[in-house]
Amino acid sequence: MANPKMKERKPLHLAKLHVHKGDTVLVLAGKDRGKRGKVISTAPRDGKVIVEGVNIAKKHVRAGVGVAAGIIEKPMPLQVSNVMVVCTECGEPTRIGHDRIPIGADQKPRTRRICKRCGKPIEEHTRD
Repeated sequence: MANPKMKERKPLHLAKLHVHKGDTVLVLAGKDRGKRGKVISTAPRDGKVIVEGVNIAKKHVRAGVGVAAGIIEKPMPLQVSNVMVVCTECGEPTRIGHDRIPIGADQKPRTRRICKRCGKPIEEHTRD
């Protein structure tokens, strides 16, 4: 029997997000509503993202080997439905569309993300 306190995670084949690491997003809900920030990391199976400078929590850290004691500020995850991608071309928050075009030497159709407002492709960021 499953633990009732554990949240259910999505199966891996259904875990897809409209937000990618490196995207600039606008926060739609919560205490940081209206702020913009860059996505630091994503957790597709949990449906969460961590945004730089948003949803900051203070954590009390105990001293350890090579770690000083004190209070650190740590960004906490946001629900992915509470953020909206900002277009790299027009600079406005937008919904994401998908377009299939032939790309590369083999001209195989591949999917790219496009802005629903201006119709231009959203630039992919290099993954670190």
